[in-house]
Amino acid sequence: MSHAPLRLSVSSLGALLVDAQPIVALRAEDASGAFGILPGHADFLTVLDVGVLGWREADGRQRYCAVRGGVLTVRGGVQLDVATREAIVDDDLERLESTVLRQFHEHDDADRRARTETVRMELRAVRELLRYLEPAEAGAP
Repeated sequence: MSHAPLRLSVSSLGALLVDAQPIVALRAEDASGAFGILPGHADFLTVLDVGVLGWREADGRQRYCAVRGGVLTVRGGVQLDVATREAIVDDDLERLESTVLRQFHEHDDADRRARTETVRMELRAVRELLRYLEPAEAGAP
């Protein structure tokens, strides 16, 4: 059974970075590991890790896009959509893997540290409020 070629779109913060058609295969990574998508794939939804999307165009050319996580959907066995916080398209896989992915991981680590510090500050504020309210409640009639 012959399937229509795949169409790939990658968007980041409302900007369309990749609008590729036709493509014959896509490779991506999620928490379970690397996987491939071919024409006719079942509908699918997954959360992508920081990594590199790789796809082969119908003319045989290999293309790449580093993504800072995101969501990949497959619809109708032909439409592939990736929504991501940040992406860089480059035909140089080595550069993407050695430089861009390192930067994306550093950004994610900084975001994680900032969220952790925010939660710590919120907990300190709640503790102070409770400490302030406890004496008043103890003396209430």
